[in-house]
Amino acid sequence: MAMNVVTANNNKQLMMAAGVADAENPRPCIVEEDDEDLSQRANWLRAAVLGANDGLVSTASLMLGVGAVKADARAMVVSGFAGLLAGACSMAIGEFVSVCSQRDIELAQLHRDGKDDTEEKLPSPVQAAAASALAFSVGALVPLLAAGFIRDYSLRVAVVIALATATLAAFGCVGAVLGRAPVARSCARVVIGGWAAMGVTFGLMRLFKATGI
Repeated sequence: MAMNVVTANNNKQLMMAAGVADAENPRPCIVEEDDEDLSQRANWLRAAVLGANDGLVSTASLMLGVGAVKADARAMVVSGFAGLLAGACSMAIGEFVSVCSQRDIELAQLHRDGKDDTEEKLPSPVQAAAASALAFSVGALVPLLAAGFIRDYSLRVAVVIALATATLAAFGCVGAVLGRAPVARSCARVVIGGWAAMGVTFGLMRLFKATGI
């Protein structure tokens, strides 16, 4: 009798571990399918945040570098706008080529496995390219809008740095929340990285101006 009770308990535990809700009334447990969708959405959001971060840092650094040589507001804005266009196009083309390569590999694997019905679930190169270009442009607009309406040179540079810092901190917070990482550490890493990029660009271009090369 004791042996039968132990065997029954073991069978119940095995069935529960295999995904059966009740060993006496076997019913498969319902698996939430939203987890995969949320994971994919989080990946897209993180990619968008990273693209916007790249647009902000590269454009702000470019504008500060030009501002280190020439104090004219128009020169800074024109250089920033050129950086926005060049960076957005570069991001779009790079993402398109990368996703096309990934898609070709996955398609070849699906054809080898005989799974033609899942082809529509593969990532879209056009969608990825458009998302990358848009995210980069959104980030690049921050320093452009900050510098476009300020005539005083010192105030213009200070506003660009201050607004870039605040936006970088916001990007770091969003990325930390999506990646479930420590918020303070993520924000500090993003802000310090942005400061380093802007500081190096400004300093080297100021040296370039001082030497008269």
